[in-house]
Amino acid sequence: MMTINRPAVQTILGLGMALAIGALPAAAQDGSKTAAQAATGTKSPAEKKTAETKVKKGSKKDVEAIGERDVSKGMNWYSIEKEIGLGKGLAQEIERQAKIVDDPVIAEYVNRIGQNLVRNSDCQFPVTIKVIDTEEPNAMALPGGFFYVNTGLLTLAENESEIAGVMGHEIAHIAARHGTKQATRGQLANLATIPLIFMGGWTGYGIRQAASIAIPMGFLKFSRGFEEEADLLGLQYMYKAGYDPNGFVDFFEKLEAMNKRKRGTIAEWFSSHPPTGDRIIKAQSNIEQLLKERPEYVVTTSEFDDVKSRILMLQNRRRATPQDPNRPTLRKAPGSTEPVGTEDDKKKTEDPDERPTLKRRN
Repeated sequence: MMTINRPAVQTILGLGMALAIGALPAAAQDGSKTAAQAATGTKSPAEKKTAETKVKKGSKKDVEAIGERDVSKGMNWYSIEKEIGLGKGLAQEIERQAKIVDDPVIAEYVNRIGQNLVRNSDCQFPVTIKVIDTEEPNAMALPGGFFYVNTGLLTLAENESEIAGVMGHEIAHIAARHGTKQATRGQLANLATIPLIFMGGWTGYGIRQAASIAIPMGFLKFSRGFEEEADLLGLQYMYKAGYDPNGFVDFFEKLEAMNKRKRGTIAEWFSSHPPTGDRIIKAQSNIEQLLKERPEYVVTTSEFDDVKSRILMLQNRRRATPQDPNRPTLRKAPGSTEPVGTEDDKKKTEDPDERPTLKRRN
């Protein structure tokens, strides 16, 4: 497991400056910012105290109250039982169309990360997590605790904290019951169109070509307030689970950079809520103001590298696998026993005795 020690550098710098300057001025003892604090970007005691007093006990910003607060408050006409039933029906439809990864190593790893986040969240019901085999980097949460992660997300991420950031965001949608809240508000015309997708498009589970699931993209543009709330809660969940919350920011910055290099690369995935600079700045602000620095965070694990390599190996093997010889073939004509394009057919056409010939007229 790789860990980082963020306060160490600032502590060394602070000690060096204190020795050079000598006794701190009286103003610093009152809580004002000293030159050393200004130089290192450290908040003064007064600023820290002010930031702490802004958080109302038991509110959505109170990290200490996770699991004991109700983040799903608001108008919602759906009981938890009805929401779970709704999500189960949608999940069955997805699993009829998408390819679910059955590799036990990959499935168990993703589920373990997710369940750790769920235990450190405000979820009121169990969450079922499965992996979908598609190269599109995405994740999707359905009402009632049904959650899907694409293999493409795992291969795009550089470490486990980035995965935890995306999954924390989705678990926040589940905990806050955004899907049924959105339906209650009357913003969706069809309940079958309420999955909450991290990257903003139904393409998330790779079945947009399926004729049986016709879901207008406009129905997936969820309110900005719900997305901001999911960002806020997701950061708290990954932080409480022990992950470096900056992994969430790093992943967004990576996507934003990718989109700048090649316009439209991310637009399809983030059609409703792109990883804008404002969203990144807001996340950075929440980390600074709400999440107390810790001496150590989980950034990645050896398991992440093993699972990522396993997925890439499976993808490469699938690309190299020849087409199924038992697939349906076309016949030459009714009653013919040989399929079109067989080796025997090619040999016959190459036999000079069998080829038609042209003769010159006398």
